[in-house]
Amino acid sequence: MAKKSWGMPDLGPRNRPWQYQAVPRWAYLVAALGALFILVPLLGMVAKVNWGQFGPLVTSESSLDALVLSLKTAAASTALCVIFGVPLALVLARAQFPGQRILRALILLPLVVPPVVGGLALLYTFGREGLLGKSLTVLGIDIAFSTTAVVMAQAFVALPFLVLSLEGTLRTAGQKYEAVAATLGARPSTVLRRITLPLVLPGLVSGAVLSFARSLGEFGATLTFAGSLQGVTRTLPLEIYLQRETDPDAAVALSFLLIAVAVVVVALTYRAPKQPRPVADAPADVAAS
Repeated sequence: MAKKSWGMPDLGPRNRPWQYQAVPRWAYLVAALGALFILVPLLGMVAKVNWGQFGPLVTSESSLDALVLSLKTAAASTALCVIFGVPLALVLARAQFPGQRILRALILLPLVVPPVVGGLALLYTFGREGLLGKSLTVLGIDIAFSTTAVVMAQAFVALPFLVLSLEGTLRTAGQKYEAVAATLGARPSTVLRRITLPLVLPGLVSGAVLSFARSLGEFGATLTFAGSLQGVTRTLPLEIYLQRETDPDAAVALSFLLIAVAVVVVALTYRAPKQPRPVADAPADVAAS
């Protein structure tokens, strides 16, 4: 028999205030329509898959090259997004300086402009005749139409997803624990490592997953800046586009494969995180480190 606390009524697990979910009934109907809007086209595509030839269609040399290249470049671009995105989100969420709103708008610009515009911007910057490309060419460095260009194009369009997600998490988390650690003598880098990053880890993981998924599906900027060379710059979306004209069955099969890979990655990453050590007890340890 469960013990009762004196002076506190036993509300039961179903009546506890913190378990209340304020979801109106009409929201379920609208949510169902929104889910169908996404799921029905996917089901329509799955219905068109030639399952009898699915194996040969997705295991051809060009298909495997495109899949492996997509996974490698998406992983590399996600790493770049984390390296540059964490400091960017931290500066936008914690610092105050003139032109901050303009900087935020420019960083988030790839979210709203067509990817091909981003590809042109990269090409006119890092191409052989670009703003920086001329100097790099003199040094023997050619970026455009290479695997490096694929990674840069993917990172260009995916970085805002991580910055936006992490900045929102940083603002929601507040600065209370960080301020306590600072008053105890912890340096900013120590506060970032011991307090801030553990607090915002779910937002960081979420942003990284979004960046990876966006990189995996990138098409316009990659085609414009990197071209389509099998085994070098032809990612899975480019392979699907090429197969669409010559072999529709292969295009549908590869589309299903791309969706399946993205679903698996997101499902594995969004598992329930472990409960971290209470941050309220951390400042004293941080000051001692």
